[in-house]
Amino acid sequence: MKEIKRCSWAGNDPVYIQYHDYEWGIPVHNDTKLFEMLILEGFQAGLSWITILKKRNSFRDAFESWDYNKVASFTESDIGRLAENKNIVRNRLKIISAVKNARAFIDVIDKFGSFDNYIWGFTGYTTIRPMIPPRNWSEVPTRSTISDKMSKDLKQRGFSFVGTVICYSFMQAVGMVDDHMEGCFKCKR
Repeated sequence: MKEIKRCSWAGNDPVYIQYHDYEWGIPVHNDTKLFEMLILEGFQAGLSWITILKKRNSFRDAFESWDYNKVASFTESDIGRLAENKNIVRNRLKIISAVKNARAFIDVIDKFGSFDNYIWGFTGYTTIRPMIPPRNWSEVPTRSTISDKMSKDLKQRGFSFVGTVICYSFMQAVGMVDDHMEGCFKCKR
């Protein structure tokens, strides 16, 4: 049986392999899924992505299956409850940010019709692929001029934990950018 070649970051962890093979770099146009990924990327700041992926089901439960309308209505009591939840990242600032971001997310939907319409506008409603795929992980950027613009605009709209590196990771996660490496079976170049 021929071995499947993947991006080196996927390693051998089944959680990473599943994420790599079935999510990372695949275009997402569902607002609930976009909200989930934006919030998870914010929680990831300063941590490893595998930590977030392994807590993902707990995050889903804690944040009402990523129903941004419900998250936007979270109270100080809800924030306190989440800060005590040992199954998620209990960083109070990140929890407050998730609630704040849910409210800003709804404002964006009200203005643009969907978050999808708004966010994909940064890439001209298409997936960006480098002309030459990266050969190793060190060639993959951590930010871009588009993620810079996205970060600035999101912050102006009231979002937090949306720095340019987080935005670029979000873009990779939801398929706005396809950085699959040369030789990876998911590389489309």
